[in-house]
Amino acid sequence: MLHQHCICHVRLTDERSEQEKKAEETELFTKYYTEWKGGGDKDTSYNNIPRFYYRNLWFLLDKHQVPPVTGEEAMISYEAYLQVGEKAGSKCNKFFTARVYAKLLHNDPYGRISIMQFFNYVMRKVWLHQTRIGLSLYDVAGQGYLRESDLENYILELIPTLPQLDGLEKSFYSFYVCTAVRKFFFFLDPLRTGKIKIQDILACSFLDDLLELRDEELSKESQESNWFSAPSALRVYGQYLNLDKDHNGMLSKEELSRYGTATLTSVFLDRVFQECLTYDGEMDYKTYLDFVLALENRKEPAALQHIFKLLDMENKGYLNVFALNYFFRAIQEQMKVHGQEPVSFQDVKDEIFDMVKPKDPYKITLQDLVNCCQGDTVVSILIDLNGFWTYENREVLVTNDNNSTNTSDLDDT
Repeated sequence: MLHQHCICHVRLTDERSEQEKKAEETELFTKYYTEWKGGGDKDTSYNNIPRFYYRNLWFLLDKHQVPPVTGEEAMISYEAYLQVGEKAGSKCNKFFTARVYAKLLHNDPYGRISIMQFFNYVMRKVWLHQTRIGLSLYDVAGQGYLRESDLENYILELIPTLPQLDGLEKSFYSFYVCTAVRKFFFFLDPLRTGKIKIQDILACSFLDDLLELRDEELSKESQESNWFSAPSALRVYGQYLNLDKDHNGMLSKEELSRYGTATLTSVFLDRVFQECLTYDGEMDYKTYLDFVLALENRKEPAALQHIFKLLDMENKGYLNVFALNYFFRAIQEQMKVHGQEPVSFQDVKDEIFDMVKPKDPYKITLQDLVNCCQGDTVVSILIDLNGFWTYENREVLVTNDNNSTNTSDLDDT
């Protein structure tokens, strides 16, 4: 009995030491990987990838690196690359081809490729494969698309796996899911078909942003700039609640007029309520999210398309001088209310056409706005007094910025 007990004890000790060895190896890998990748930046998109890919492949590549090091990049030759492929096993065969090597081959004088670039390439491919499988489980119709309800289910079940969302109250989950899903559909379903290709979800950066929330140590700046973070979702929902003065869960035109700096024109807000889905003349949270995504991303083609539709009152597919004048007149009215001298429409019209340089000198299309790369400035001039004022005083603002920079430089010295 005693002998058996001793054997069991030894086995348990061996198992524990094996686990400790694995933990040490993983810790060592993480240390080298983060240092090699450039400091403490952690890429947590690949957290669910099997340790086989993560650890074994990394150490094999490291063992076969070919000097000299280029800058801080460890490199590998084609011969060594093929040797690693043989040792890595059949699961990795598809990554060790001449095509992949050629794709990653840049200007190295010795004809080598960066180990880091190759490793990231493999990790990305494996992660995309796993994520495609994960998303496909929610494709109820099996057509390669996700409907709104499918993506809602995917994100709802993802929440518990994201440490950055640990603090969210369960009562807020439905609002969080709605906020997250809306971004996917606003940008990836511009024709409002109610479904998105899984391929498009994988190709865009939104999933990366969402899965960045696996990182337990995400900086405040990263959280604030990430639409899917808890602070960002709470900010958007909090703004909605603050605008809803009568607490009926919907926004009237008057309530929405206080959005942002409260300088959107009444004419533009009229168009918002004419074109967007409303309930008894009031806007729900989902429609509000589209509104926010359009105004916060005015440089993006999908946002410009959303705003262009509101400006194109007669649905002609272009803006003519009449349309520009109609919207700018409301800016002039606001300037009078604020005791400012209204700017001549003729001057503004000429500046807009100079900025856009449309194919037809009398008509501005959505494509013209996107192509000119100043579409955000043009729409801001037409719908938002604050946006117009910023444009009108751009030279003063640049001068002030330069002065403040020079002052801070003097303070440093």
